[in-house]
Amino acid sequence: MAVKPKLQTVGWREMVALPDLTDVRIPAKIDTGARTSSLHALAIERFDREGHRWVRFLLDLGHQRVQPVTVEVPRADKRVVTSSNGEAEERFIIKTWVELGEIRFPAEFSLTDRSDMKFPILIGRTALRRRFLVDSGRSYLQSSAEERKRLLK
Repeated sequence: MAVKPKLQTVGWREMVALPDLTDVRIPAKIDTGARTSSLHALAIERFDREGHRWVRFLLDLGHQRVQPVTVEVPRADKRVVTSSNGEAEERFIIKTWVELGEIRFPAEFSLTDRSDMKFPILIGRTALRRRFLVDSGRSYLQSSAEERKRLLK
């Protein structure tokens, strides 16, 4: 009989890193109701580089101390995504590495304007699957004690 790996527990909000995009840790909402993860992006545009499709966008983390940064990544896909308000929209999908606690894994993110949302990143169930359990009553379980103390003030 195969032994199942022990899953890490995360809270409904966590700090994550996107090391290929920025060196800043970013607050994220953990949302098992969303299939696809999403990332706050502005000024999204497709362009070609050496015969391949790429996407350029302004990554705005919502931190007043951190200036938005222009990011260029190979485009993974373009799909119709249904947002939380039930509206379907076509979005660019990128693939990048995510670090949540001690776990580093590849994930897909739809690029969208999340300026009206509290968190610049939403981590959906596809990224969470077979890696994490979610404790919806807790927060920042994968953060250091010092970071958790600062965030929960």
